Amino acid sequence: MPPAPRLVLALAVTVTACCAAAAAAAAAGGGRVDLWPMPASVSRGARTLYVAKDLRLSTAGSAYADGKAILADAFRRMLAVVQMDHAINGSYAGLPVLAGVKVAVHSLDDELKFGVDESYKLTVPATGNPIYAQIEAQTVFGALHALETFSQLCYFDFILGVTGLHSAPWTIVDAPRFPYRGLLIDTGRHYLPIPVIKGVIDSMTYSKLNVLHWHIVDEQSFPLEIPSYPKLSNGAYSYSEKYTMNDALDIVQYAEKRGVNVLAEIDVPGHSRSWGIGYPALSPSATCQQPLDVSNDFTFKVIDGILSDFSKVFKFKFVHLGGDEVNTSCWTTTPRIKTWLVQHGMNESDAYRYFVLRAQQIAIKHGYDIINWEETFNNFGDKLDRKTVVHNWLGGGVAEKVVSAGLRCIVSNQDKWYLDHLDALWQGFYMNEPWTNIYNLEQRKLILGGEVCMWGEHIDASDIQQTIWPRAAAAAERLWTPLEKLAKDPAVVTARLARFRCLLNERGVAAAPLAGYGRTTPSEPDSCIRQ
Repeated sequence: MPPAPRLVLALAVTVTACCAAAAAAAAAGGGRVDLWPMPASVSRGARTLYVAKDLRLSTAGSAYADGKAILADAFRRMLAVVQMDHAINGSYAGLPVLAGVKVAVHSLDDELKFGVDESYKLTVPATGNPIYAQIEAQTVFGALHALETFSQLCYFDFILGVTGLHSAPWTIVDAPRFPYRGLLIDTGRHYLPIPVIKGVIDSMTYSKLNVLHWHIVDEQSFPLEIPSYPKLSNGAYSYSEKYTMNDALDIVQYAEKRGVNVLAEIDVPGHSRSWGIGYPALSPSATCQQPLDVSNDFTFKVIDGILSDFSKVFKFKFVHLGGDEVNTSCWTTTPRIKTWLVQHGMNESDAYRYFVLRAQQIAIKHGYDIINWEETFNNFGDKLDRKTVVHNWLGGGVAEKVVSAGLRCIVSNQDKWYLDHLDALWQGFYMNEPWTNIYNLEQRKLILGGEVCMWGEHIDASDIQQTIWPRAAAAAERLWTPLEKLAKDPAVVTARLARFRCLLNERGVAAAPLAGYGRTTPSEPDSCIRQ
């Protein structure tokens, strides 16, 4: 849907006005803390430091040995985004120089488990000889977040030709509000090349998102090669639009080194037409191709094989089994399946429940907790395994029912957090609160977090990043920052988000302007921060 010109103009005026107001405040000495997402606690001073060209990483006194080079590699990436490919060729003579960063990680464990401690403390002193920033974190993954925050304190000084850091001394104490902060990508509707997926992962780390939900297959294509059932990938769009399991492992390891878990999804029993291309017995018939055949034990053997192969690669605590939008009419119009239903005393609803619950038990056998889309809860919530996480997407009011039933929930209501809805503005992404109408503290703990969903019907490698960003960043702050520190009016954060959007552009991420609908283009020539 193209944006209405008057709406774009109005939003552009809003962005310009907010940025101008923030600039005026800065000139008056008030300024703002240009960090995204906003940390839990921030204090700062007024001195400018200059970051040494050969900024050093020190881990003296840290318990963590960094055997996988997670920290060392993250430090190199941080330096690259701080320097932004500028030539650092100015003189440091007479300048207060930040010589390095000391990192102390207390835990030896660098396995990226769900709920890992991501907290950190970052201090940047104003004086010292030499001056070193200090990072303290329980785990290396908290240290990664600290390095990202540090990078956002830095800027390139075009007059001096060196990297500067404003407002020292800094003391930042930070931790996420929710353990699950997700982004869904969809390779079943359009194939996404591996470098594109890795680029999305990199961009997630800039706003501290930590779960890549990979909706791998759908009715249109089955792009992942499954060793146990190799003909499944016959359902790929083409010979070249596929991923091997080694590719999947590469993506998982790439993400884990950046503090991002990969959640694999196979959506069953619906959205499955592509499965039957390689194995026709999985479909009810040649003319009625989905959902998967509930009456055939082979169907569940294939699911078992897929999840067995997944368990060797996708080490995240959860696997997503879908379960949404299941049209069961093919089961009753296919004579042999209808006969099976009668023999087992089932109607279509019973069979839907039977399929989902049987698939859940297969996943549990392979060591997974299960995530299912909310239709499973809406239809037979009291029958779901207690290891189930219900993924809310249809709208509001579901999360409170899920936690009242004692189940865990992830929030992705489509009216606010579906990125393919281009008319869903960033302000709605920012204000969407996962705890709405949930006041009991124990029930709030059952809300694991939330996820923005980049469904792929109308995006591919050419436009995915500008469709994701900056709207996903608005949700990222909602999921990271303490509730009491979140703005009650999104206009308050407009200038800061505009600055973060420009930072993404500087880092090579094609984030779209704030003003207008998702994936919009600049309305006229102007500064990045005013669009």
